[in-house]
Amino acid sequence: MKRLRHGIFFLAVLITGLGVSNSYHLQLLTFIGINTLLALGLNMLMGYAGQISLGHAAFYGLGAYISGVLTATMNWSPWLALPTAVLVTALIAFLVALPMLKLTGYYLGMGTLGFGMITYIIFRQWADVTGGASGLVGIPSLAVGPLSLASGKSCFFLVWGAVLISFLLCERLVDSRVGRALRAIHDGEHVAAAMGIDTSRIKVGVFVLSAVLAALAGFLYAHLVSFISPNSFDFLVSIRLVTMVVIGGMASIWGSLLGASLLTLLPEWLHVFTDYEMVVYGSILMAIMIFLPQGLTCGLLDFYERTATASRRLAAPARPAAASQKPGVENQESIG
Repeated sequence: MKRLRHGIFFLAVLITGLGVSNSYHLQLLTFIGINTLLALGLNMLMGYAGQISLGHAAFYGLGAYISGVLTATMNWSPWLALPTAVLVTALIAFLVALPMLKLTGYYLGMGTLGFGMITYIIFRQWADVTGGASGLVGIPSLAVGPLSLASGKSCFFLVWGAVLISFLLCERLVDSRVGRALRAIHDGEHVAAAMGIDTSRIKVGVFVLSAVLAALAGFLYAHLVSFISPNSFDFLVSIRLVTMVVIGGMASIWGSLLGASLLTLLPEWLHVFTDYEMVVYGSILMAIMIFLPQGLTCGLLDFYERTATASRRLAAPARPAAASQKPGVENQESIG
């Protein structure tokens, strides 16, 4: 079944990439892929491990800025900057996770929010390196030899290839012993620890994994747009990522794709509400939490199962009353 889903997903990406020729639509689909990477990493942390993060945009920005600075100001190759950005971000995430994940609940959320705000301030104030509020320009586009990956179909396939690989890795992780440990921590950390699970190591590991996926998304974003600024990684971006995870479905890898798609397309549909972006996001989040608390993916699947069950019951022929009598009862009555 999983191979079938992966095959359908691969064919859908291939057909979409080959069939869509409009450059604007291709760019929009590419941004959906980048946001899917972000939502996937955050879903592994929040949905499966149950660890709240309100500053995930910080790792997104670290991946973008580290790669951008290395390539734009130090003339590094982007393909050499990629592992550097990912490793440095992973190291920072590891150092942050060690003290941060000792917190729980709202305190963890406030701690990650503080880290995100500090990172945003560094991006904005360290003007000699990051370009400050004006942003960092001159980030080179990606290329493989003579083949440019700057935009269009080549960039689309690069981003969605990274999404597909990330999906496969995360699904294997979820189905492994580590994935079962993550769900146990989500359901009850103290119970999981009593069962012998090294909760601290597992939580730090998934925190680093989510940061690595965010750094990869940041790398792709920086070299796609060739310009980054602190506003691309502020608090609103972190809230938007949390909304993607909640709307798509917590603890649902495919829900990350659905949530990222909806929240990327929504601003395109609601230009008139640009000044009320937070209100719109908050309203959608409230509606999902009230009517579909498991998210759209699980909610729609549950609705489909209930509808199918009701249809089968209506289609099943009613048994006649005589069939429900025990055999021989009618004969005994006639004999009597």
